[in-house]
Amino acid sequence: MGDAPRAALDFTMELHAPGDLSRAAERADALVTVHARPRDPTAPGAGPGAAPATAEILLMDRSLSMSGAGRLDEARRAVCAAIDTLRDGTLFAVVAGDHEATVVHPPDGRAPVPADETARREAKAAVHAVRAQGGTRIGAWLECARRLFDAAAVDGVRHAVLYTDGKDEHETREQLDAVLDACTDRFTCDVRGLGGDWEYRELHRIAEALHGSSEAVIDIADLTADFRALMHAARQVVVPHVYLGLRCSELFTLDRIRQTAPVEADLTGRLLPSATDDTVHIPLGAWSPGLRQYQITLRLDRARAPLDTDLRAAWIALHAEAGDGPELAPTVPMDVRRRSIPSGPATASPELTRVERMRALGTAIRACTDAYAAGDLARADQELRAALGLAEELGRPQKAAELRAVAERGPDGRLVLRRTVTRAEMQRLALDSTRTGYPDDSPTGAAPVDSVASDPLDGPARCPHCRAALPTPRARFCEECGKSVDGGGA
Repeated sequence: MGDAPRAALDFTMELHAPGDLSRAAERADALVTVHARPRDPTAPGAGPGAAPATAEILLMDRSLSMSGAGRLDEARRAVCAAIDTLRDGTLFAVVAGDHEATVVHPPDGRAPVPADETARREAKAAVHAVRAQGGTRIGAWLECARRLFDAAAVDGVRHAVLYTDGKDEHETREQLDAVLDACTDRFTCDVRGLGGDWEYRELHRIAEALHGSSEAVIDIADLTADFRALMHAARQVVVPHVYLGLRCSELFTLDRIRQTAPVEADLTGRLLPSATDDTVHIPLGAWSPGLRQYQITLRLDRARAPLDTDLRAAWIALHAEAGDGPELAPTVPMDVRRRSIPSGPATASPELTRVERMRALGTAIRACTDAYAAGDLARADQELRAALGLAEELGRPQKAAELRAVAERGPDGRLVLRRTVTRAEMQRLALDSTRTGYPDDSPTGAAPVDSVASDPLDGPARCPHCRAALPTPRARFCEECGKSVDGGGA
């Protein structure tokens, strides 16, 4: 079940930093676009490299709520399908979680074991023996995964998959945050919410901290295809760790750093200081071929910054390791100039404006979901229309379609939140709100925001990335390439 060795990645880093600051400006923003492309193995000195060492841990929710509606049976099927995709030699383990965490494979529970025909067969037998019990304490599951990864001692790709059908009810937010702090930069984790009884904020926090994806799987029968796609995507990872290095000049300090594409995530709380200089290193997670974008916000010392003078604000680097690890791309300087003319704002950057509008779109979607949960339908209607307007303005037809899927025409002719909408639909809408697509997507133009699709749940018949046929019209992932069906266009 092995794959051919993979070539390494070539990284490029582009900086967009509007250098013209107004006299009153207190901050300077920049967009950093990082593109990782497969290295041509025929290029001079670029021969093929081996696939990185990999450890996989599958985290099963076996809480008592999983006993209903055949959920655990479908979850067992999905986990077994994931086990079947494992490359020979991949270290793996399976954990069953309730208010505790139990390693169901390997039997001794000490460390992941290499995948082979025997290990896969034994693991699937152990998965089929899992029974529903107890409550939900996701932090315990993640802490168990961290211990297993540490025991595996793999200096390569560490990837986990977690699903849950309920809220994290057996620990406090602070307890989960402490576990996430301990797991950050130790492994990546993709998170799935089954049905609609989970809480989108919890899944957002886990995926954000652990550089993973967060998706809703409302129909449990879709979990198997989703898991296969997740495992396929994990096999495309080439570089286990990437760090953005940022060193500010004496006139500037880092205020915030966010990932803005293809998924929005706040990385400010994940900074690693350098032991040798003033550089901070921001973990960006593991990388497969693709593109990501980051927004850096610096605070300006206005009292000391001269006017009409070119200023070096920061140096931005890309490393394969924190600290003095090898550079993946040349260091890029960020330069600005503070204007002396006090009147009139500086020209707005279209790129930064678009990022801010995308963030406003996500905020409106989550506000709509929160208002619905609080029973404030008037506010939910208002936020829905605001989000639809932003989706149209930004040329995001998939986002507009997702919003129209939960809309209907009100008595006054305006769009309102559909009164029969389910909690699961709203949780999925909020969970998808951080998915922004790629910065080089060309807007295709959304349908008018006051139109309601006749069948808004119908999906494309083919993957927009590789054009492979999808297993069902409602498929959220492509089993061929492993990408989200609507991730690139929304």
